[in-house]
Amino acid sequence: MDAESQKNHLKAYGITYWVLSKQQKVQWLLNYRGGAFLLPDGDAIRKECQIRGVSFEVLSDAQSNAILDAISSPAKNQEAVVLEKAPKIAVYSPISNQPWDDAVTMVLTYAEIPYVTVYDEEVLGDKLALYDWLHLHHEDFTGQYGKFYGAYRAAPWYIEGKKTAEELASKLGFSKVSDEKGAVALKIRNYVIGGGFMFAMCSATDSFDIALAADGVDICEPMFDNDPSDANYQNKLDFTKTMAFTNFTLERNPLKYEFSSIDMTNKRRLPKESDYFTLMDFSAKWDPVPTMLCQNHTTLVKGFMGQTTSFTRNEIKPNVLILGENKINSEARYIHGIKGKGFFTFYGGHDPEDYQHRVGDPKTELELHPTSPGYRLILNNVLFPAARKKKQKT
Repeated sequence: MDAESQKNHLKAYGITYWVLSKQQKVQWLLNYRGGAFLLPDGDAIRKECQIRGVSFEVLSDAQSNAILDAISSPAKNQEAVVLEKAPKIAVYSPISNQPWDDAVTMVLTYAEIPYVTVYDEEVLGDKLALYDWLHLHHEDFTGQYGKFYGAYRAAPWYIEGKKTAEELASKLGFSKVSDEKGAVALKIRNYVIGGGFMFAMCSATDSFDIALAADGVDICEPMFDNDPSDANYQNKLDFTKTMAFTNFTLERNPLKYEFSSIDMTNKRRLPKESDYFTLMDFSAKWDPVPTMLCQNHTTLVKGFMGQTTSFTRNEIKPNVLILGENKINSEARYIHGIKGKGFFTFYGGHDPEDYQHRVGDPKTELELHPTSPGYRLILNNVLFPAARKKKQKT
C-alpha cells in the first residue's frame, strides 16, 4: 500500500473487505509499506485482485513470517493488527436526491464495499443497533436546512427539501424539524455510547454537536421553524453534551452560510496551491487505533473545502485526538474521540478530490483518483471496526 507499488489503493480496501466477508482473517500491517494488508493466499483472491486492478505480491510462509517478526521488534514503530469480520455499514442519508454528492457513498461504491442507507425513521426506530459503522451524510442536525436560506431560498430544490423535511417530522410526531433532528442526534449519540463507530464529514460534524449542545433550546429563526428563537440562546448551550467541540459561538445571522465559530472556512488565508494538512505520527504498538486511522502512502494530504472545512483548534475538547492538522493555519482537519464504549471520527471538508465543490457541480469520478490519500482516510475508518479488540494504552 505504499505509493510506488500499489496501483489502486482505494479498491485494495474493497478486496480486504471482500476477504473478511468470506470469514477469513486479514492482518493490517500498520506503518509497513504504507499500511499493507496481509491476506491469505488463494486462486480466488488473486483473481479478484486482478479483476479489480489491485496490485499484490505473493509471499512464501517464510517471507511473511519474517515480515511479521520484523514488525514485532520493539525498535520499529509498526504493528500487525488482526481484522476479524466485515463490519455492517450504514450511511445516514435522505432517500430523495440531493443537489450535491457524498464522498463516503462514492468511495464505498468505487471500492465495492456494501452499505445500507438509513434515515430518520430507522434511527428513531432504534435500527442503528443492527450496524457496526455509521456515516453521517452532509446533514444539518440543527433544523436550519444547511443554512442555504440566504443564497437558495427561492431554488426549487430548497423549497422541496424544506417541505419534505417538515412532512417527515410531522409523520414522526414532531411539530418542528429542529426538534426531530435533535432527537435523531441524541439517538446517534447513544448509539456511539453503546459501542458504535460513527464517522462524519463536512457539516454533519459541527451541526451534530451544535444540536446536542442546543438540546431543549430553540436556536432557529422564524424562516426555519415559524417561531422566534429563544432569547439569549447562546448562553443556554450545554457543552457537556457534545462529542468533540466546546465553547463555540453560534452564527445568529440566518442569511450567513455558517453555523458557528467551530468552522474555519471563512477564517482561512491559504491559497489552494499551499493548502495541505499533515497526518500525525502515533505509536503503532501503544496507540493502534489512531495509527490505523492515519494509514496512508503519504503524511501530507491535499486540503479541500466544504461548508465545514476544518475545525478551530481551541474549540476542540482536550480529550479529542487531532489526527490531521495544518499548523500554519492553526486548524484541525481530522479528529477522533471515544464516547462511552464507542468511537467517532470527524473529517472536515466535502470531497477530497474536488477542492471547492459547489451545489450543482458534477460528481468526482474516482476512476481518475484511484490512489487518493484523502479518500484513503475515509476507508481507514470503514475497516477500523473490523479490528480485534484489545485493551488500549490510551
